[in-house]
Amino acid sequence: MVSWLSLLYLLAVAGISIYGVWGAVTLWLYWRYRRRRFPCPPACPVDLPPVTVQLPLYNERQVVGRLLAAVVHLNYPANRLQIQVLDDSTDVTTAEAAALVEAYQAQGVNVHLLHRDNRQGYKAGALAAALPQATGEYLAIFDADFQPPPDFLLQTIPHFLDNPQLGMTQARWSHLNADQSPLTGAQAIALDKHFAMDQTVRHAADLFPRFNGTAGVWRRRCLEEVGGWQADTLCEDLCLSTRAVLQGWQFRYLNEVTAAAELPGTMAAFKTQQARWTKGSFQCLLKYGRAMLSSHRYSLLARLYALLSMASYLTTCLLLVILLTLPPLIYLDYRFPPYLALAAVFGICQPLLFVLSQQVLYSDWRRRLRYLPVLLLVAVGIAPNGVRAILQVLFGRHHPFIRTPKGNDEVGMMKDEWKRSHHSSFIIHPSFDWIVLVELLLAAYAALGLWLAWRHENYGPVSLLLTCLLGLGYVAIQSLLESQGNMKRET
Repeated sequence: MVSWLSLLYLLAVAGISIYGVWGAVTLWLYWRYRRRRFPCPPACPVDLPPVTVQLPLYNERQVVGRLLAAVVHLNYPANRLQIQVLDDSTDVTTAEAAALVEAYQAQGVNVHLLHRDNRQGYKAGALAAALPQATGEYLAIFDADFQPPPDFLLQTIPHFLDNPQLGMTQARWSHLNADQSPLTGAQAIALDKHFAMDQTVRHAADLFPRFNGTAGVWRRRCLEEVGGWQADTLCEDLCLSTRAVLQGWQFRYLNEVTAAAELPGTMAAFKTQQARWTKGSFQCLLKYGRAMLSSHRYSLLARLYALLSMASYLTTCLLLVILLTLPPLIYLDYRFPPYLALAAVFGICQPLLFVLSQQVLYSDWRRRLRYLPVLLLVAVGIAPNGVRAILQVLFGRHHPFIRTPKGNDEVGMMKDEWKRSHHSSFIIHPSFDWIVLVELLLAAYAALGLWLAWRHENYGPVSLLLTCLLGLGYVAIQSLLESQGNMKRET
């Protein structure tokens, strides 16, 4: 039994170590390409092409006014700018958006409300349905919680004018509420690392660059030639950008161009977002993995980098395998080989990327790093949520697009939407998710492992077990406190 458990444990550690090496490669590539910049080419106003700004909405009454106020103030020739409000809402958002659109139309703004009475295809379906009515040669997309700066289009559109093979430009996300709580501060660090490190490397080194779903601009011809929006994955952005890259289109990431967005303010909202991203990324891996690996347009490094990126959420499965095998191995007096220390060495690379991203983006980066311990705990504690999402992809058939609650709506999702996102047989209360019980049980299991390690004087796994205990406990307790607050509000 020891041999099988130890083999499973070592394989999981090896899998985690691969992502540590991936972090080291990212550090090296960032150092190599860190000075590569894409300054905005000069453009004469009369040469600027027509642009359509698309705003997909679904029950976004808390933020729709803020979004439209930012978009209508974009600095771009009025006769070349069209704004489409793509509304699939089932609540008062539709009426509020209609009133705002009518008011802006009275001011001469070229803005239109396109309402669907169904959510067929979800966000991808809404974007595809609106495309025939779009008049722009370029399509800028903003989710409901974004606030683009007035010069956003002037900083992005000129990049297309001298490069006919440029299919998309992606801006960096900044944050409206990074200091709202330790959770939002931790998310800000994670996203900063993704953009300032990962996206910089992918685009500069041509390692299958990707679109992030919002705060980006697409050349319409590129979008149409690669097959348009498809709704068979929950990451329609990754699906589209992967097809475009496979067909040879170029992408450009603009680190100096930012669009501010609202971070999920509750653990429930964060879990919803992460589950959707996990599902969508894994669906794209299943859909494009073979095509990516066999593509001769790109180097082996680019192909492996892209595959590891799409498969990164599998680390949640590997982490749980490690946690589940540790206590029985300790009980059976298995002595962990000293070469496993190499895994810890490589494991430092990913945290270094988090630190480096703060240093290159902010002058007060040391203050922002106070949220880094929370990020590390949350990354561990949210593992059961990620494993569930992957299992649902493998064994489920229906995967609804569950939006991330925003604004004052963050106290919880609507009951019917919540029930659609989870198996009803496991719902104790509309505001309670059964995965919290798994988190608590795993935290107790980690505590058992710590006790066994102390009893057997086997101290090698102590730091990992302690991290699992704290991370799972933190996520579970935060979820329980939010659920209790929601129940009180509903009564």
